[in-house]
Amino acid sequence: MLTRLLSHDLPKSRVLAALLILIVLGLAFAPFIAPGAKGLNVAAKITIFIVLVASYDLLLGYTGIVSFAHTMFFGIGAYGVAIASTRMGEGWGAIAIGVLGAVALSLVLSLIIGLFSLRVRAIFYAMITLAVASAFQTLASQLSEITGGEDGLNFKLPEVLAPSFQLMDDPFLGAYLDGRFITYYIVFFSAVLLFLAMLRIVNSPFGRVLQAIRENDFRAEAIGYRTVVFRTWSNVLAAVFATLAGCLLALWLRYNGPDTSLSFEIMIDILLIVVIGGMGTMYGAIAGATIFLLAQSYLQDLMGMAANATSAVPVLSALLSPDRWLLWLGILFVLSVYFFPTGIVGKLRNWK
Repeated sequence: MLTRLLSHDLPKSRVLAALLILIVLGLAFAPFIAPGAKGLNVAAKITIFIVLVASYDLLLGYTGIVSFAHTMFFGIGAYGVAIASTRMGEGWGAIAIGVLGAVALSLVLSLIIGLFSLRVRAIFYAMITLAVASAFQTLASQLSEITGGEDGLNFKLPEVLAPSFQLMDDPFLGAYLDGRFITYYIVFFSAVLLFLAMLRIVNSPFGRVLQAIRENDFRAEAIGYRTVVFRTWSNVLAAVFATLAGCLLALWLRYNGPDTSLSFEIMIDILLIVVIGGMGTMYGAIAGATIFLLAQSYLQDLMGMAANATSAVPVLSALLSPDRWLLWLGILFVLSVYFFPTGIVGKLRNWK
């Protein structure tokens, strides 16, 4: 049953399987393990980024397409829910229309970009997508009447998802069963279904053709596959899943703005997570997103504790200052690439 659920794509490593089980269980019980606001926010962000990074891996790792427009589709999803909920008011109908509208827009845009741009190769396609994403971010910032401009949009969700909503007055196993609790599990189970759907896609005959195109597109073309068509569909599917991840982000935050979902820093984070986790593995999105976002969220706190513990050694204390957390995060990334050139998942699968 589990093998069929995972589309016969097993971790192929006991250590990797144990790591993935630990991460999934940690996310599944996050409201009970880390009921605080920060802990739950980090868990929700990891869950959403797993979908976002896996959708980009479908494009980069399985098809070999480098795109810088992925955050554009992520932002379209978030803005779809935000704009619909702002204009139509709180309600499930507004959320449904926002999701459907965002997916429809992403389908059209990704199809246009794919048909007109995927005939060019490598860096030229990457530059086209970068230009399109930059133009969309500028447009979102300037259309303040629709998108809220730089200030973004705050909106309300149905009452059952509001933080003030209470299923029980008293906490259950340390967790308050309120609207945030319900929203988290909507995000979590939606992310699980989306990830399993992507896992099924990459292990289908369609996914095998994508991998053949990645390895040698000339040979794939020679044996009869229309590579432009397959690359275009890969672009469309990746865009749709990124859009749905953006919808989940808007549901969780109840806010969206240009820096929240369209920032180029998010695109850099996606690229880093794909490399750290392992390209062309899908499971790399789970391991990479978890490790990267935990480091990004808690490294500064850990360095503050280390700086206080080494206050008697001025030089070491200065090096461990929380203000230098980005430096150490960069060092950790360089070390991970050096010791795990095929990513964490690739290394664990090959390690005996």
